[in-house]
Amino acid sequence: MPEQNEQQQAKEIHGQSKSVRILLGGVKYSIDYYQREYKWEEKQITELIDDLTNKFRQYYEQGDERRAVRGYGHYFLGSIIISKRNNANFIIDGQQRLTSLTLLLIYLRNLYQVHGNTAHIDPLIFSEQFGERDFNIQVDERRECMEILYEGREYDASLKSESLQNIVARYDDISENFPENLKGDALPYFIDWLIENVHLVEITAYSDEDAYTIFETMNDRGLSLSPTEMLKGYLLANIADEPTRNNANNLWKERVRELRDLRDLVEQGKEIDGDAIKAWLRSQYANSIRERKRGAKPEDFDLIGTAFHRWVRDNRETIGLNGASTYAQFITLDFDFYSKQYLKLIKASAKLTPGLEYVFYNAQHGFTLQYQLLVAPLTPADSEQEVDLKLNLVGMYVDILLNRRIWNYHSISYSTMQYAMFNVMCDIRRKKSKELAKTLLEKLGKDDPETFASNERFALHQMNRKYMQRILARLTDYVETESGMPSRYVEYTTGKGQKKYEIEHIWADRLERHRDEFQHPTDFAEYRNRVGDLLLLPKSFNSSYGDLPYKDKLPHYNSHNLLARSLNKQAYDHNPGYKRFIERSGLEFREHSEFKKADLDEHQAYTSNLQSDSGIQRA
Repeated sequence: MPEQNEQQQAKEIHGQSKSVRILLGGVKYSIDYYQREYKWEEKQITELIDDLTNKFRQYYEQGDERRAVRGYGHYFLGSIIISKRNNANFIIDGQQRLTSLTLLLIYLRNLYQVHGNTAHIDPLIFSEQFGERDFNIQVDERRECMEILYEGREYDASLKSESLQNIVARYDDISENFPENLKGDALPYFIDWLIENVHLVEITAYSDEDAYTIFETMNDRGLSLSPTEMLKGYLLANIADEPTRNNANNLWKERVRELRDLRDLVEQGKEIDGDAIKAWLRSQYANSIRERKRGAKPEDFDLIGTAFHRWVRDNRETIGLNGASTYAQFITLDFDFYSKQYLKLIKASAKLTPGLEYVFYNAQHGFTLQYQLLVAPLTPADSEQEVDLKLNLVGMYVDILLNRRIWNYHSISYSTMQYAMFNVMCDIRRKKSKELAKTLLEKLGKDDPETFASNERFALHQMNRKYMQRILARLTDYVETESGMPSRYVEYTTGKGQKKYEIEHIWADRLERHRDEFQHPTDFAEYRNRVGDLLLLPKSFNSSYGDLPYKDKLPHYNSHNLLARSLNKQAYDHNPGYKRFIERSGLEFREHSEFKKADLDEHQAYTSNLQSDSGIQRA
């Protein structure tokens, strides 16, 4: 009889909707060795955060009692497939989603510690026996990394596996993109809503064969058309002339192929063609966006983002689709032009391109909102020269805006910036270059008046390390290129292994060497992390010389980049290009034979002035 029951159970397949609390609470999930890599990129994790937080904000209203969350709307996060084997749950499909959800819970748990008890979150992350944590997604390779992230410490994954590198990078993405306005009073409400009102369907099979059959069926059969394909079908159906329709169809297919060929290059996921269409339609036609209050309805911007094929059909007259010829032109002129620009921008976002450098800089910050801004002022009638000028102006504006916000400790996450960037997009739509430049300069002055001079104590902290490295790379690169040297910006920001660059503190972490000027460790640590005490140097230097006193480091600085060499007297000997740059810029660079508090203050001041004079600020 037991054998018969086991055979009967092996044929069963169960499907059940579960909240995050029920799905993860006290349940262990294992992953077979051949599918253990965690692959999600920044695009996927930021979309998850945006989807969840935007849904939550449809219901949350400040002043609600906490129990009101019970009545908030629900959110479906998709399905996972489990194979029940030897009383263990093996994830056949869904480990990317569950791993990402666990990282989000760890981040929320660490954030929530300042508000109250985290006892209701911890069981969704791990269980504990005999003083040891056993994470609910069990992969031995990940244990140390997850422990360190859970404890709020920094984990160096640079020489680790792809999965661990992605886990750390995605945790950083969560930290950088979680909305500021949900980190305060709204945080416990969001956590409650995520745990209780977000659901997944768990499909459980009792044999691997059944589990993989379900997986293949869900992925290979009856696949619905993508929004890109549905939009193409709708537009082509309204073109009566067969040769014209065939020409439009061929153009569309070729451009979509070109876009999809870039997926691996820029890690845009499976919808790069859809992203191109969203950027085009939003930039040229979106006139409204959902208000940021409970119960607000999705508007143009939001509807294009979720179902642009339906939005075009519903707004066909507004966008000028009122005859067969207009449908053909919509593809052969408009789609052709804007998708071609998007192709160019995506390539520039992945590789530093002369004339489009700002696109690369902005993309390094993960600022995907830049694309709709960049194409907003463009028109198919623009000359190539006019297009390039407009792209440069908008790219520069975004670059200045982002770096000013970073310098003043403001978020640049998608959710934080979305509403403001929508307004900018509408204001610059189809403007000529001269008017565009005037509008963008006005916006830099009025809409975001804080400049680099607004924060004289800009410093490194736990959450801005990546930003700080890019800023130091820009400043170093600016000094060098303005002195007649070749650009090494890409090397400074993307080097790996022995060629990787790290942030170097000029002062070693030795308070005892500075007792004459600092008595309290907190004051010393705050000063030591200021940008005036930071350089960008190879990782090997940090390992060999980072702990030395300044006077012992100084000779070694002279063999590195020009910003580091500027501290050394020898940098000013036989270096006419550098001297001309100093005279031309008016920046007060000088040697520093010692590096006391006053020297750091001076270095901080002209680093700030350098920021203002550099390509980050010029307009």
